[in-house]
Amino acid sequence: MNLTWVLAVTLAFGGFPGNGAAKPGSGSVSGKVTLNGTPPAKSKPLDLAKEPECVKLRASNPLYSETVLVGPNNGLRNVVVYVSAGDSENAPASSTAAVFDQQGCHYTTHVLPLRVGQEVKISNSDPFSHNIHPLAKVNREWNKMQPPGTPPFTYAYDHEEFIPIKCNIHPWMTGYFAVLKTSHFMVTGDDGRFSLANLPPGHYVITAWHEAYGTQTKEVTITGSESQSIDFTFTAK
Repeated sequence: MNLTWVLAVTLAFGGFPGNGAAKPGSGSVSGKVTLNGTPPAKSKPLDLAKEPECVKLRASNPLYSETVLVGPNNGLRNVVVYVSAGDSENAPASSTAAVFDQQGCHYTTHVLPLRVGQEVKISNSDPFSHNIHPLAKVNREWNKMQPPGTPPFTYAYDHEEFIPIKCNIHPWMTGYFAVLKTSHFMVTGDDGRFSLANLPPGHYVITAWHEAYGTQTKEVTITGSESQSIDFTFTAK
């Protein structure tokens, strides 16, 4: 099955969930992230001139900046919503690697969430070289050339951090690794909605992070198996 298709379907149904089916006696927090004000006007297509093959490849389907993406009713996409405090769960990181692919002259996933200790599998599906360069500050910074046709490689991070990523060859290629301690997280899709399930009774701080608009936090108390509702609103610059 094509991984790009899987990622597209996942986003279409609300983003990347970080937890599974509800457990008995646990609660949930859900809501929506919206952008208040006029969304940024659609920018000009990205300049791909440094890679002639990209110019040809994207001639009929140009690339645009993914920094601020707004869906219907001003739902804000690519917001990481997660439990930043109060999570006492010590569930191990998933043994399944998160997938980060370079295809069509861009990163197929703009904001990729993963757990501390979880491997990220990095691949190059393009017919030319890329250079993956995560600009970590808390974790170790590294960069690696990835020629076409070479097998994917994996890497795992030791500390929680939002890590910007760039390609040293193609300056328009940018993205983020969201390395989190908690298993309770989600990245919003086009509708801006999120849902964090399987929260045992307790007091939690819920954080919403966006690459351009920063972070917001809200507190919520779960007493049983109820569902709490909170919303986040960022203001357009």
